[in-house]
Amino acid sequence: MSQQQQRNWFARHKVLTAAGAVVAVVVIGAAVGGGGDTDSPQAGSKQEQSAKPGGDKKAPESKAPEKKVATIDGDGDFEVGKDVKPGLYRSTGNKDAECYWERAKNASGDTDGIIANDNVTGTSYVEIKATDKLFKSSGCGTWEAVDAKATGTPKGAPKGDGGMYKVGVDIAPGTYKSTGNKDAECYWERSKDASHSTDTILANDNVTGTAIVKVTAKDAYFKSSGCGDWVKTG
Repeated sequence: MSQQQQRNWFARHKVLTAAGAVVAVVVIGAAVGGGGDTDSPQAGSKQEQSAKPGGDKKAPESKAPEKKVATIDGDGDFEVGKDVKPGLYRSTGNKDAECYWERAKNASGDTDGIIANDNVTGTSYVEIKATDKLFKSSGCGTWEAVDAKATGTPKGAPKGDGGMYKVGVDIAPGTYKSTGNKDAECYWERSKDASHSTDTILANDNVTGTAIVKVTAKDAYFKSSGCGDWVKTG
């Protein structure tokens, strides 16, 4: 083969070789591109991440344990400091004066051992003092300890036979009127605490006809027994 023929053969061979390379690139590209219909993610596309078990769950919120309210059974004798703690207690839902309670300075059962007592219709508050020796309860609803410093926004007027109302919690200060009372059966009382000692009474009365009472913000309790329902007039 002459030199001219060799050059021509190599020239053709280079072209063919280049053409073969192009075909090879196309074939390889097709093979790679053929995966486009598969589930393999393409470059630049966003991949969804599988959720981790429990990833969306929130940690349970811890709740503060509910504080138990101290109670006293409605029937029985209870030694102060051992069976019951001193403090302010309330009993509700008592009917027809069947609830009787007593604070006593000893367990003799004698009348001179009684510090204070009452027959209750409706609600009663009693402050048991650390110096008391015994607390007695008969026929009463369960006594529950209450916060002596509690306040509220009362709106209603007291029922005439509702018992004791804590001023600023159960009733608001103001002037109240009760009408239609007969035979002095209506008894009302303003007091400065719930010990029920006679020296804690600020004012009281037995009423026939109409009763008008001004309950002040300085009063601690208002008591009503056997009266017609009260209406706030001022």
